[in-house]
Amino acid sequence: MKTHGKKYRAAAAKVAPNTQFAPKAALELVKGAAFAKFDETVEVAVRLGVDPRHADQVVRGTVVLPAGTGTPVRVLVIAVGDKAKEAEAAGADFVGTEYVAKIKEGWTDFDVMIATPDQMGQVGQLGRVLGPRGLMPNPKAGTVTFDVARAVRETKAGKIEFRVDKAGNVQAPIGKVSFGVDALESNFSAFMDQIVRSKPAAAKGVYVKTVAVSSTMGPGVRIDTNPYR
Repeated sequence: MKTHGKKYRAAAAKVAPNTQFAPKAALELVKGAAFAKFDETVEVAVRLGVDPRHADQVVRGTVVLPAGTGTPVRVLVIAVGDKAKEAEAAGADFVGTEYVAKIKEGWTDFDVMIATPDQMGQVGQLGRVLGPRGLMPNPKAGTVTFDVARAVRETKAGKIEFRVDKAGNVQAPIGKVSFGVDALESNFSAFMDQIVRSKPAAAKGVYVKTVAVSSTMGPGVRIDTNPYR
């Protein structure tokens, strides 16, 4: 039977069991319980009252975190002409259609791909490579667009994508342990606001069932869900 290490047990002892906290108090506990030597990511996990087996209950979307993610994002833009120039000016790390051939050869040293609609014929050929890695551009995520400059800026500024899994859970990073509590709280609030706005019309009963925040190595801290019901 797997058991937690001494450091984790000491961290977990700082969190009152079976207790729900206000977001700010929960995030303070997460920061105080973090014990890893690296700058841990702070994550939020939400259990939703939806059945993702039905297409009309799939929850997905994007949100720009006000304080950013704390993690550098390498952006690849597949575009030509003026749109390629716009992407370069906006700060894209890689720009050009030549990267399609590189990806076919196995290159995937980027975090987000943005493509203009006229290039999706080429990008669609990369489904087997990009799909399993979650890198395929999607109009719903704002990564298939002619407004490449805006897409690049938002991605660099802290735009994240979320999608409910088969069990009805949504997980997302909302910053780093090194962030101030106020910065983490603003990111958390932006994320939860978008989750609430993304409620499917077909969802019945309690929509937001549980919410918890944690650091990469630390224990989860439950958050009061009443404000989201």
